Amino acid sequence: MRKLLFALTLVALAVPASALAGGWATAGLGPPDDGIGPGDTWNAKVTILQHGMTPLSGLHPTVTIQNGSTSKTFQATATDEPGVYLAKVVFPSAGTWSYSVYDGFTQYGGAKTHGFPNVTIGTGGTGGGGFPVVPTTVGFAALLAAAGLVLLLLRRLRVRAPAPTH
Repeated sequence: MRKLLFALTLVALAVPASALAGGWATAGLGPPDDGIGPGDTWNAKVTILQHGMTPLSGLHPTVTIQNGSTSKTFQATATDEPGVYLAKVVFPSAGTWSYSVYDGFTQYGGAKTHGFPNVTIGTGGTGGGGFPVVPTTVGFAALLAAAGLVLLLLRRLRVRAPAPTH
């Protein structure tokens, strides 16, 4: 038991105090608007928080977009709001793009790149690049089903006059 306690003490002393001092940050960034297309500017608002709570100012974060072998990095600049940075991102072509934020929080050696879900960039200006075929088809089918149901109910509820007697 003494050997185990001695070993644990050595491990605890070997861990640098700075590693326990809070050298990590979170990066928040919402996806681009649905209507954004190639050549449009996405005002990417990045929020950097130490421990996910305290806004971090004085950093130099970047936003990187990637589609296959095409990759572009955009510098984010500080805004008037603490911990909030703005990057003017331009997607060069339509398609599925991944994007990530390098937080720039180098204090304590904790700088990290944060990944986000892929986005699909359309042709711009039309809510994603085209006529919404699937929602329109589903809506039309629902409308036809409702009309058919109404006709069926009207047919069953129709009151018939009694047959004439002579």
